[in-house]
Amino acid sequence: MTSHLDVSHGDEIFRIAVKRAATARRFTLRVRAASNDVLLTIPKRSALAEAEKFAASNAAWIGARLRRLPAPLPFEDGVSLPVLGIAHRIVHREGSRGTVWIEQQDAAGESSCAFLLCVAGDAAHISRRVHDFLKKLAKTEIERRVARHAAAVGKTPARITLRDTSSRWGSCSAAGCLNFSWRLVLAPEFVLDYLTAHEVAHLMHLDHSPRFWRLVRQLSADTDRAEAWLSAHGASLYRYGKA
Repeated sequence: MTSHLDVSHGDEIFRIAVKRAATARRFTLRVRAASNDVLLTIPKRSALAEAEKFAASNAAWIGARLRRLPAPLPFEDGVSLPVLGIAHRIVHREGSRGTVWIEQQDAAGESSCAFLLCVAGDAAHISRRVHDFLKKLAKTEIERRVARHAAAVGKTPARITLRDTSSRWGSCSAAGCLNFSWRLVLAPEFVLDYLTAHEVAHLMHLDHSPRFWRLVRQLSADTDRAEAWLSAHGASLYRYGKA
């Protein structure tokens, strides 16, 4: 069960989600880029007054971390976003037929982006159409890579699901169901390839043992590079498509 509390620092007031966890042994604060908020996890029997005192003592840290989060970038005309790690500029083509398509242009054209993500129809539908386009592309790219890695290990996933997950980029259930964040389509291809290899490897080893990591590296030569990219840039993927 999650409740909330408010703490102030100077002229700012921060709303903090409080989650009681049976496994927690101490207070833990986390600023979440995916939801642009703060989570305080506390032991199950801790008093809320103690949690508020702890949060208040860390108010300056909370404010600093929130200010470091990337500003949201809604899907609207003129916004630049990465598609498979390559910058694309959204261009509204109101009078054109179709929904969403990609055009390539000279860098000296109407924007510095070599690629345009063109959206037809009414301006009110731009965000939804871009979301739908990216999710469809993510499904295609992820399923293609999963099929290749799964063939290499002789396994077939029970199901592949895409969601807008906030806690992890991918997961594999004991039943062999793979789940991925559709936002991975914004990352460079070597990152997408690594994360699909990571989850497929869990079809063989449902742990993070040395034999699991050996298999991941056999499937993806860019494992370390991709992990470093996600550590440095992964949080920025959550800024896109949000007002």
